[in-house]
Amino acid sequence: MRIDVLHGPNLNLLGTREPEIYGADTLEDVEARIARRARELGDEVSFFQTNSEGALIDRIHARRREVDGFVVNAGGLTHTSVALRDALVGVGHPFVEVHLSNTAAREGFRQRSYLSDVAVGVVFGFGADSYLLGFEGLRAHIAKT
Repeated sequence: MRIDVLHGPNLNLLGTREPEIYGADTLEDVEARIARRARELGDEVSFFQTNSEGALIDRIHARRREVDGFVVNAGGLTHTSVALRDALVGVGHPFVEVHLSNTAAREGFRQRSYLSDVAVGVVFGFGADSYLLGFEGLRAHIAKT
């Protein structure tokens, strides 16, 4: 399988930004764990992080013919971006929404996602493991279809 893992705004600060909420793992740590698991399974995985909504949308469009699905941690764009939702729906690939923290137990504005109802699944609250769980869930979904 070919899966693109997309990280939105501020995720480049993992490991230093509010570690009491987001944990001590860096983005490189997270990506290394996913890459290791993908190798074990014989999958291709690619990663992309940006602080720009437009760049994230451009990446989704550019990769639509190269991947089978997406694992997406859109960060704050989760709660604000109809354009990101439209891009993910528009390319027609399954995706899993992931978050490091338990967004349901946080500020009210973080409890609304523009992505959840069109995602094949949502994983949140497990720190860096949310990405691995999302990756595994997406693989299982793709294998069934």
